[in-house]
Amino acid sequence: MKKMSKVLVGVITAAAVMTLASCAPPGAARSANGNAIGKTFKIGYDIEMTGALAAYGKGSERGADMAVAELNASGGINGKKIEVSKKDNKSDNAESATVAANLMSNDKVNAVIGTNASSQTKAMIPNATKFAVPIVAPTSTNDELTHKGNQVEKYVFRAIFPDSFQGKVISDFVTNSLKDEAVAVYYDNSSDYAKGLFQNFKDKYKGKIVEVATYQAGEKDFQAQLSKLANEKFGTLIVLGYYQEAGILVKQARDLGMSMPIVGGDVLADPTFAALAGEKAATNVYFVSGFSSLKPANNKTEAFIKKYKAKYGTAPSTYEACAYDAVMMVKAAATAENAKTSVDIAKGLAKLQDFKGVTGTITINKFHDPVKSAYLVKLENGKEVSAEVVNPQ
Repeated sequence: MKKMSKVLVGVITAAAVMTLASCAPPGAARSANGNAIGKTFKIGYDIEMTGALAAYGKGSERGADMAVAELNASGGINGKKIEVSKKDNKSDNAESATVAANLMSNDKVNAVIGTNASSQTKAMIPNATKFAVPIVAPTSTNDELTHKGNQVEKYVFRAIFPDSFQGKVISDFVTNSLKDEAVAVYYDNSSDYAKGLFQNFKDKYKGKIVEVATYQAGEKDFQAQLSKLANEKFGTLIVLGYYQEAGILVKQARDLGMSMPIVGGDVLADPTFAALAGEKAATNVYFVSGFSSLKPANNKTEAFIKKYKAKYGTAPSTYEACAYDAVMMVKAAATAENAKTSVDIAKGLAKLQDFKGVTGTITINKFHDPVKSAYLVKLENGKEVSAEVVNPQ
């Protein structure tokens, strides 16, 4: 009975998200021609200002704001000042869909930056299609956001690599650098991001996965599963999930004496992960990242890091850098197409080639995914101590 209740709740929740995703605010109409670019160039932020993933949203807001300020100081986009509409999706899937509808229908934005979570970005897609407004997700990596098979989402783009590449990076690192032929995996089974990344890792890893454990978003006690894992024989623990659970999980693993290398995905790039784990536990930890201040990709990266440090007193993370690039990708696309509408911007994004961003050089492929490098970052005492560039093949 209890299990049936959970199923019913899941069906109701999914239905609610679909309803919100497909419904615009009162009076809104479908716009196959997109939103026209008027006296100003309008960009909307659909980001996590509050809720469980607020740290990601805060970083993205800073990065995007820096890009907007720089562009406006130099004349805007195609001679038009950028006007920003910011809305909080509260780290919630249904709210992300509602925010997208409001930005596209009421605010008439020409492009949307957001979100940072794959599940939330997925909820935005029906409205992006309905209103013909492109979204550029700074750090959402699930492969099916941009395409399913050969069916491409016309208005969905991202500034970071997909999980198919990230899964390979993790697999190759564990195999070739850590020399481990056996691993255990602990991942968030309630997250599209973590489930997709696990599947991609599983498909590519040639070693043995001795045990797979799962958890749900919001859990805080992982000791029972970790105690079970501690009795297994493996060399590396793969942790796939957002910082709020992953940080606590890693701390509890170390408290149980699990000293092996821990490897995770790009969501561990936010400093909140290390803060939750604690300096001692956040040691011998590796994660894939879309950016690292330790390995500037080019002169633009160096200038970005310098400006960010001067403003905020700390180095930027993936979230700031990818959001900065997301705005600049919109600018490059609009300029190339001499865009008059949001549809033109989407066309330009689909054609983006050799774009020089602060996270590296980006080329958008036929599936709307950026072909770009990743970084394999190592943490010691909660600090990034090294970063290895991994180029796409």
